[in-house]
Amino acid sequence: MFTGIVEAMGKVVAIDRDRTNIHFTISTPLARELKIDQSMAHDGVCLTVVKIDYEKSEYVVTAIDETLEKTCLRAWEVGYEVNLERSMSMENRFDGHIVQGHVDQTAVCEKVTEEDGSWRFYFSYDSTKNNITVEKGSISVNGVSLTVVDSEKGMFSVAIIPYTYENTNFHNFKKGSIVNIEFDVFGKYVAKLLEQYLSQKGI
Repeated sequence: MFTGIVEAMGKVVAIDRDRTNIHFTISTPLARELKIDQSMAHDGVCLTVVKIDYEKSEYVVTAIDETLEKTCLRAWEVGYEVNLERSMSMENRFDGHIVQGHVDQTAVCEKVTEEDGSWRFYFSYDSTKNNITVEKGSISVNGVSLTVVDSEKGMFSVAIIPYTYENTNFHNFKKGSIVNIEFDVFGKYVAKLLEQYLSQKGI
Protein backbone atom coordinates (compact mmCIF):
# COMPACT_ATOMS: atom_id res chain seq x y z
CA MET A 1 0.00 0.00 0.00
CA PHE A 2 1.13 3.54 -0.77
CA THR A 3 0.06 7.05 0.19
CA GLY A 4 0.61 8.99 -3.03
CA ILE A 5 3.38 11.11 -1.51
CA VAL A 6 6.28 10.97 -3.97
CA GLU A 7 9.60 10.36 -2.21
CA ALA A 8 12.00 10.93 -5.07
CA MET A 9 12.37 11.18 -8.79
CA GLY A 10 14.12 8.53 -10.85
CA LYS A 11 15.34 8.40 -14.42
CA VAL A 12 15.02 5.49 -16.83
CA VAL A 13 18.58 4.70 -17.97
CA ALA A 14 18.05 1.37 -19.75
CA ILE A 15 15.17 -0.62 -21.26
CA ASP A 16 15.63 -4.33 -21.98
CA ARG A 17 12.95 -6.44 -23.64
CA ASP A 18 12.54 -10.09 -22.68
CA ARG A 19 9.77 -11.61 -24.81
CA THR A 20 6.60 -9.82 -23.60
CA ASN A 21 8.29 -8.42 -20.47
CA ILE A 22 10.32 -5.24 -20.16
CA HIS A 23 13.11 -4.68 -17.62
CA PHE A 24 13.51 -1.02 -16.67
CA THR A 25 16.73 0.21 -15.06
CA ILE A 26 16.07 3.23 -12.86
CA SER A 27 18.72 5.64 -11.61
CA THR A 28 18.00 7.43 -8.32
CA PRO A 29 19.82 8.14 -5.01
CA LEU A 30 16.96 6.23 -3.37
CA ALA A 31 18.42 3.02 -4.84
CA ARG A 32 20.98 2.93 -2.00
CA GLU A 33 18.13 2.42 0.49
CA LEU A 34 16.36 -0.38 -1.38
CA LYS A 35 16.51 -4.15 -1.12
CA ILE A 36 15.67 -6.99 -3.47
CA ASP A 37 11.97 -8.00 -3.58
CA GLN A 38 10.86 -4.59 -2.27
CA SER A 39 7.66 -3.03 -3.61
CA MET A 40 7.95 0.38 -5.23
CA ALA A 41 5.39 2.62 -6.91
CA HIS A 42 6.56 3.90 -10.31
CA ASP A 43 4.20 6.60 -11.58
CA GLY A 44 1.66 4.84 -9.37
CA VAL A 45 2.40 1.32 -10.64
CA CYS A 46 3.51 -1.19 -8.01
CA LEU A 47 6.60 -3.04 -9.26
CA THR A 48 9.09 -5.33 -7.50
CA VAL A 49 12.80 -4.52 -7.26
CA VAL A 50 14.65 -7.46 -8.83
CA LYS A 51 18.23 -6.17 -9.04
CA ILE A 52 20.25 -3.36 -7.41
CA ASP A 53 23.59 -1.76 -8.27
CA TYR A 54 24.44 0.21 -5.15
CA GLU A 55 27.60 1.71 -6.66
CA LYS A 56 25.73 3.19 -9.61
CA SER A 57 22.61 4.00 -7.54
CA GLU A 58 20.51 2.01 -10.00
CA TYR A 59 17.95 -0.76 -9.70
CA VAL A 60 15.86 -2.91 -12.04
CA VAL A 61 12.12 -3.63 -12.11
CA THR A 62 10.16 -5.81 -14.52
CA ALA A 63 6.81 -4.96 -16.10
CA ILE A 64 4.74 -7.78 -17.58
CA ASP A 65 2.58 -7.48 -20.68
CA GLU A 66 -0.65 -6.83 -18.75
CA THR A 67 0.95 -3.93 -16.88
CA LEU A 68 2.33 -2.46 -20.09
CA GLU A 69 -1.09 -2.67 -21.76
CA LYS A 70 -2.95 -0.93 -18.94
CA THR A 71 -0.47 1.82 -18.01
CA CYS A 72 1.70 4.50 -19.57
CA LEU A 73 4.84 2.43 -18.91
CA ARG A 74 4.60 1.17 -22.48
CA ALA A 75 5.57 4.69 -23.63
CA TRP A 76 8.60 5.07 -21.35
CA GLU A 77 11.89 5.88 -23.07
CA VAL A 78 15.45 6.23 -21.83
CA GLY A 79 15.67 9.57 -20.03
CA TYR A 80 12.06 9.51 -18.81
CA GLU A 81 11.56 10.94 -15.29
CA VAL A 82 9.46 8.75 -13.02
CA ASN A 83 7.74 9.39 -9.67
CA LEU A 84 8.91 6.97 -6.96
CA GLU A 85 7.42 5.93 -3.62
CA ARG A 86 8.31 3.01 -1.39
CA SER A 87 5.47 1.02 0.16
CA MET A 88 4.10 2.46 3.37
CA SER A 89 5.49 1.33 6.72
CA MET A 90 3.17 1.16 9.72
CA GLU A 91 5.10 3.70 11.79
CA ASN A 92 4.88 6.48 9.18
CA ARG A 93 2.34 9.29 9.05
CA PHE A 94 -0.44 8.80 6.52
CA ASP A 95 -0.15 12.09 4.64
CA GLY A 96 -1.88 11.28 1.35
CA HIS A 97 -4.69 8.78 0.74
CA ILE A 98 -4.83 5.01 0.26
CA VAL A 99 -3.13 4.18 -3.04
CA GLN A 100 -2.89 0.50 -3.94
CA GLY A 101 -0.47 0.79 -6.84
CA HIS A 102 -3.05 -0.84 -9.13
CA VAL A 103 -3.68 1.56 -12.00
CA ASP A 104 -7.30 1.57 -13.18
CA GLN A 105 -6.69 3.18 -16.55
CA THR A 106 -4.76 5.90 -18.30
CA ALA A 107 -5.86 9.48 -18.94
CA VAL A 108 -4.80 12.18 -21.38
CA CYS A 109 -3.73 15.68 -20.40
CA GLU A 110 -6.03 18.02 -22.28
CA LYS A 111 -4.87 21.39 -21.01
CA VAL A 112 -2.46 23.06 -18.57
CA THR A 113 -3.13 26.57 -17.28
CA GLU A 114 -0.99 28.71 -15.00
CA GLU A 115 -3.00 30.35 -12.24
CA ASP A 116 -1.00 32.99 -10.37
CA GLY A 117 1.60 30.74 -8.74
CA SER A 118 -0.03 27.37 -9.24
CA TRP A 119 -1.12 25.22 -12.19
CA ARG A 120 -4.40 23.60 -13.20
CA PHE A 121 -4.18 20.33 -15.13
CA TYR A 122 -7.17 18.98 -17.03
CA PHE A 123 -7.41 15.27 -17.87
CA SER A 124 -9.84 13.17 -19.90
CA TYR A 125 -10.42 9.43 -19.54
CA ASP A 126 -12.63 6.69 -20.94
CA SER A 127 -15.81 6.92 -18.88
CA THR A 128 -17.19 3.64 -20.24
CA LYS A 129 -15.00 1.76 -17.74
CA ASN A 130 -17.39 2.91 -14.97
CA ASN A 131 -14.76 4.83 -13.01
CA ILE A 132 -15.85 8.16 -11.55
CA THR A 133 -14.39 11.22 -9.88
CA VAL A 134 -16.00 13.43 -7.26
CA GLU A 135 -15.25 17.08 -6.59
CA LYS A 136 -13.02 17.37 -3.50
CA GLY A 137 -12.46 13.61 -3.68
CA SER A 138 -9.06 11.92 -3.90
CA ILE A 139 -7.34 10.66 -7.02
CA SER A 140 -3.86 9.41 -7.87
CA VAL A 141 -2.22 10.79 -11.03
CA ASN A 142 1.10 9.10 -11.85
CA GLY A 143 1.25 8.06 -8.21
CA VAL A 144 0.65 11.56 -6.81
CA SER A 145 -2.15 11.91 -4.26
CA LEU A 146 -4.34 14.83 -5.35
CA THR A 147 -7.73 16.39 -4.74
CA VAL A 148 -10.18 16.65 -7.62
CA VAL A 149 -11.13 20.27 -8.37
CA ASP A 150 -13.56 19.95 -11.27
CA SER A 151 -15.38 16.70 -12.00
CA GLU A 152 -17.39 15.86 -15.12
CA LYS A 153 -18.13 12.61 -16.91
CA GLY A 154 -14.86 11.46 -18.42
CA MET A 155 -12.93 14.54 -17.29
CA PHE A 156 -11.45 16.10 -14.16
CA SER A 157 -8.94 18.73 -13.12
CA VAL A 158 -6.41 19.05 -10.30
CA ALA A 159 -4.50 22.02 -8.90
CA ILE A 160 -0.73 21.70 -8.50
CA ILE A 161 1.36 23.82 -6.13
CA PRO A 162 4.96 24.78 -6.97
CA TYR A 163 6.52 22.13 -4.69
CA THR A 164 4.59 19.31 -6.36
CA TYR A 165 5.24 20.78 -9.80
CA GLU A 166 8.99 20.85 -9.23
CA ASN A 167 9.38 17.56 -7.35
CA THR A 168 7.25 15.25 -9.51
CA ASN A 169 7.05 14.69 -13.24
CA PHE A 170 4.09 17.10 -13.48
CA HIS A 171 6.58 19.67 -14.80
CA ASN A 172 6.91 17.50 -17.91
CA PHE A 173 3.18 17.22 -18.65
CA LYS A 174 1.76 18.95 -21.68
CA LYS A 175 -1.29 18.59 -23.91
CA GLY A 176 -1.40 14.97 -25.07
CA SER A 177 0.68 13.50 -22.22
CA ILE A 178 -0.60 10.09 -21.08
CA VAL A 179 -0.72 9.43 -17.34
CA ASN A 180 -1.69 6.63 -14.96
CA ILE A 181 -4.88 7.04 -12.97
CA GLU A 182 -5.94 5.21 -9.83
CA PHE A 183 -9.38 6.25 -8.65
CA ASP A 184 -10.24 6.49 -4.96
CA VAL A 185 -10.51 2.96 -3.57
CA PHE A 186 -13.51 3.75 -1.34
CA GLY A 187 -15.35 5.35 -4.25
CA LYS A 188 -14.73 2.24 -6.36
CA TYR A 189 -16.16 -0.03 -3.66
CA VAL A 190 -19.25 2.15 -3.23
CA ALA A 191 -19.81 2.28 -7.01
CA LYS A 192 -19.48 -1.51 -7.27
CA LEU A 193 -21.88 -2.16 -4.40
CA LEU A 194 -24.39 0.29 -5.87
CA GLU A 195 -24.11 -1.40 -9.26
CA GLN A 196 -24.78 -4.81 -7.72
CA TYR A 197 -27.72 -3.45 -5.69
CA LEU A 198 -29.37 -1.84 -8.72
CA SER A 199 -28.80 -5.00 -10.74
CA GLN A 200 -30.50 -7.15 -8.09
CA LYS A 201 -33.44 -4.71 -8.04
CA GLY A 202 -33.69 -4.86 -11.80
CA ILE A 203 -33.09 -1.14 -12.11
